[in-house]
Amino acid sequence: MILVTAATGKLGRRVVEALVRRVGASKVIAGARSPEKAAGLFDPAVTVRAVDYSRPDTLDAALAGVERVLLISGTNFGQRVAEHTAVIEAAKRAGVKQLAYTSILKGDRSPMRIAGEHVGTEAVLRASGVPFTVLRNGWYTENYTDHAEASLAHGAMIGAAGEGRVSVASRDDYAEAAAVALTTPGHEGRTWELAGDTAHTLAEVAAAVARASGRPCAYVDMPESVYRDTLVKVGLPAAGAEILADADACIAKGALEDHGGDLRALLGRPTISLADAVNRAFGV
Repeated sequence: MILVTAATGKLGRRVVEALVRRVGASKVIAGARSPEKAAGLFDPAVTVRAVDYSRPDTLDAALAGVERVLLISGTNFGQRVAEHTAVIEAAKRAGVKQLAYTSILKGDRSPMRIAGEHVGTEAVLRASGVPFTVLRNGWYTENYTDHAEASLAHGAMIGAAGEGRVSVASRDDYAEAAAVALTTPGHEGRTWELAGDTAHTLAEVAAAVARASGRPCAYVDMPESVYRDTLVKVGLPAAGAEILADADACIAKGALEDHGGDLRALLGRPTISLADAVNRAFGV
């Protein structure tokens, strides 16, 4: 049995679907903070269990009979190491044979603020004695396409990444890679640096959005502080704006560019190109 945490999220749903294709629905457990939200999302043979990182009392029951786990990193910034640790400890009590964790590209070498909690979780996992696989995911193409309409409404995609390049890949690719790591041998003790085959500037991302949509969209670069303040003005919480602005500043320094080919190797095929991913987002 394979448990996917945060299974109703955008990545989790895709991982569940990929696992169902590989091993069948009866061997997949979808963990959700609110199980009622999973109604109708998955094959009826997929088991749904309550998994709430902030409620450790849900975890032992969720992990009963589970052999492999995908721990998708939480979104409760500042609390993530503690919450992830609760899952790891429950996995150890359950005798889980493999726990895969979705970390961040370059992990312990990353200057990004959000990397700290990922590195902290990796350290807990390595010390736990639970057989582990670290999936260091890069940026999703959907980080840009999910908000493309807002960019198109103003004819511009804003950021603070300069000429920095991002090795974006589709959530579908990352989900499939996780499913491969959980269902094929040889991944215990491995750390995979996962990123798309080709790195792009944000100007190239904006140009791809313009081509797919048939509408103007240019990249407008800003100083980090101006980008942060602009995000706050359009309604983002200050903490979220800080994280995004810092991420772009780190992109400018190469934090999310990678050419190691780990994602391609796990998938056994090329990653979905930027153009194809953007075209899919616009139904082209």
